[in-house]
Amino acid sequence: AGSGAGSGAGSGAAGSPEASGGSTGGGGWRRPHGPLQRYYGPSAAEAAEAPPDPTDINGPHFDPEVFMTKVRSECPLGQLLAREAALSREIRALDSDMQTLLYENYNKFISATDTIRKMKVDFRHMEAEMDDLAANMAAISASSARVSAALQDRHRRGAQLAGVQALLRKLQALVEVPGRLRRWAGTEPARALRCHARARAVLRHYRHLPSFRAIEDESHAIMAELAQRLRTRLRCETLDPKELTECVEMLLQLEEPAEELSEEFLSQAGTRLEAELAALEAELPAADPSGTATTPPPPASDILDFVDRGSSAFVGTLCQLAGSYRALFGEDTGRLEPFAAALATRYFALLERRLALERGLGDTSLLRVDRYLRALQTFFLGCLGDVRQALAAPRPPGKEGPGLPDLLATLAASVLGQLKAVLAYVQLFTARDVAFASLPYFKGEFCVTAVREGLVVAFVRWLCRTARGFADGPAERGAPAAPPALLLLLARLCLDYENSTISYILTLTDEQFPPQDSGPAVTPGPALCAEARAAAQRLLDHYVQVQGAAVAQMLRKSVETRDWLGTVEPRNVRAVMKRVVEDITAIDVQVGQLFEEGVRRAQSSDSSRRAFSVYSSSRAPGRYAPSYTPSAPMDTHLLSNIQKLFSERIDIFSPVEFNKVSVLTGIIKISLKTLLECVRLRTLGRFGLQQVQVDGHYLQLYLWRFASDERVVQGLLDEVAASAAHRCLDPVPMEHSVVELICERG
Repeated sequence: AGSGAGSGAGSGAAGSPEASGGSTGGGGWRRPHGPLQRYYGPSAAEAAEAPPDPTDINGPHFDPEVFMTKVRSECPLGQLLAREAALSREIRALDSDMQTLLYENYNKFISATDTIRKMKVDFRHMEAEMDDLAANMAAISASSARVSAALQDRHRRGAQLAGVQALLRKLQALVEVPGRLRRWAGTEPARALRCHARARAVLRHYRHLPSFRAIEDESHAIMAELAQRLRTRLRCETLDPKELTECVEMLLQLEEPAEELSEEFLSQAGTRLEAELAALEAELPAADPSGTATTPPPPASDILDFVDRGSSAFVGTLCQLAGSYRALFGEDTGRLEPFAAALATRYFALLERRLALERGLGDTSLLRVDRYLRALQTFFLGCLGDVRQALAAPRPPGKEGPGLPDLLATLAASVLGQLKAVLAYVQLFTARDVAFASLPYFKGEFCVTAVREGLVVAFVRWLCRTARGFADGPAERGAPAAPPALLLLLARLCLDYENSTISYILTLTDEQFPPQDSGPAVTPGPALCAEARAAAQRLLDHYVQVQGAAVAQMLRKSVETRDWLGTVEPRNVRAVMKRVVEDITAIDVQVGQLFEEGVRRAQSSDSSRRAFSVYSSSRAPGRYAPSYTPSAPMDTHLLSNIQKLFSERIDIFSPVEFNKVSVLTGIIKISLKTLLECVRLRTLGRFGLQQVQVDGHYLQLYLWRFASDERVVQGLLDEVAASAAHRCLDPVPMEHSVVELICERG
């Protein structure tokens, strides 16, 4: 049954040769690498992928009982016998392989055995040698410990000996202190002080010992003599700042009273500084006690040499002494500050006297900022004088002088160029080679307070005030009135400053003298621009008033000097009306040189041909004419009042805009308003009324084109005509065709 089971297993699905891949060529079947695979087992991947099979004879989960049960139940007897034979062949093959492997490696096994035996012997020898070495090392360690202890004991004894020697040297030095102090006190007092300072603490600590107390007393006596000599030197000799500082410092080290030393320090320093101020004052000419001299004598030296000597001698010495005082006496500057302030005031007074001797800027770059401000103001006034002279100079026939645009450009360019030159001069204060220029408390204060505010902003404000002064009150100062062309030019200059120049100047100043973030507040640009615009507005308004008053004066005289009751029938336009038109035309040309045209209200198609009637209104000409009769004079007055109700109110002295049309309109309003008021004060006859009619029509023909709104001219002329008719004893107007003929002929 066992044999049958073994032979029948060969044809099973799990273990038959056919299922495993067939037989070999010799008729027998041999699984490749079977023993090795059974020894090492399946790979991890195969073990993970393959499910557990207890009937797999080569698998890790093989179960003989399950395998035999399956084979007996599934395989016939022939297969079982074939499988038994195959297994027998495999067993014999494995035995043969094992014998062959043993025969082939027998010599190696023998050699390995001999080698292992020899290694064991050598290892026992090595263990014995290591035991001997460990014993030697223990002996060496014991010897090293004994040597180290001996060395430590020797070092301790050496340190004690060195301490004793050092103590002996210190004692010897203390014994020699009085001799050294006596030897150095006369020639090297600083060295004597250092020696005494080193020995003082030890002597005080051991002064209870008689020997140490004797050394201390002798040292104190020597130091007292040294202090007395230093005091005598401080009071009786003239010392330079370095020697003075060293002398006071040594006295402080000798524990002399600081209060007395500070007073003596300032007294000695004041003597030296007074001498330097006297040397500077000797270079200046003596002041005239009577005050009769008009021209000061020329200076003895150049201004730069004077300032350089003052800076290097007086200022340098004062700064050095002030620094020494702070280093010696700390922050107690209650005496130093008034002392330095008094001397600095005298020095600046000498500088003022020396600067007063200068004539012009020249090459004196390092001057005070307020002097540059005064120089700018003088330069601007000189430029204004040149402009006034150019405006007032007589012109030969056929030869024209410089126009207003040229004068304005020259004035603006000259002032701006001079301001740039002054900024370049002042910038030398912040040069890199100037020692104090890099100090933050100087640079921030100087750039903002001195240059931007004290020079640039102050000059711009002074310029605006000076220009506005020509309009505010020349009569109050007793000065002659400024020519109208100068008022117009200054108005344009201030307006240009407001539009661009102020912004450019402030930007240039901030670039050359940048303000600090935490510095003092600055004047904003819009505030300066507002001041310049206000000055320009005041000048232009004053120009309109002056020119309007000039034209009005002609009209007033022409009305007041004429006999309006006994005048003859008009045949021509009066010469004064032609002069008015000529003057207005000249003003139009003058204003047009500096200001833009402006905007006019749309004109009617018949502005120059409008019928000028004593009974018409500007809004509805001829509307009430049929109702007028000479026997009803009150109707004319009523008509005039009704006309005023429906007419726009005309503001005569309203501010003008910065354009030509607005300026001319303001002048015309003042002129015609004056004519109206003068006519209201006169009594007219028939021909007087007709003359007013002719003159008014002539003015209407030419003046409307200069105004911003023709209705302003028409309304004022209508009021003049209505007032003349109201004041007329025989109000018979002239025919309009005759009026036009006379005006065209005139």
